[in-house]
Amino acid sequence: MDSELIISGIGISRSVVATIVSMAVEHVEGVASVGENAIASGLISVFTAKPVSNEPAVESEVIDDKLAILVRLSVFYGYPFTNLAEDVRAAVVTAVNSQMGVDVHSVDVYIDNLVFPKE
Repeated sequence: MDSELIISGIGISRSVVATIVSMAVEHVEGVASVGENAIASGLISVFTAKPVSNEPAVESEVIDDKLAILVRLSVFYGYPFTNLAEDVRAAVVTAVNSQMGVDVHSVDVYIDNLVFPKE
């Protein structure tokens, strides 16, 4: 995977895209973290057979001169997934449009973990 995206003649680092997306998504109500929580996933892998995912938290590619984004999330229990995903998509589109000035082709939301509140 190339580390730079070319959109409308501008080179943009994938890590810049990931930072913009992560910052936008972290403010969405119901999102626990972007990607897996490193501490929690490490403990889970020690005490269970569940492997720790090596998937990047944010992936991006250019389709028809627009940005296609995939974001992996850990979310809090109690938030309807469809509503949460729509809020995430809206936050990503707003952040990418305002920060980068490019159009978004798609935002795919993957919910990888569910976080339960402490009681």
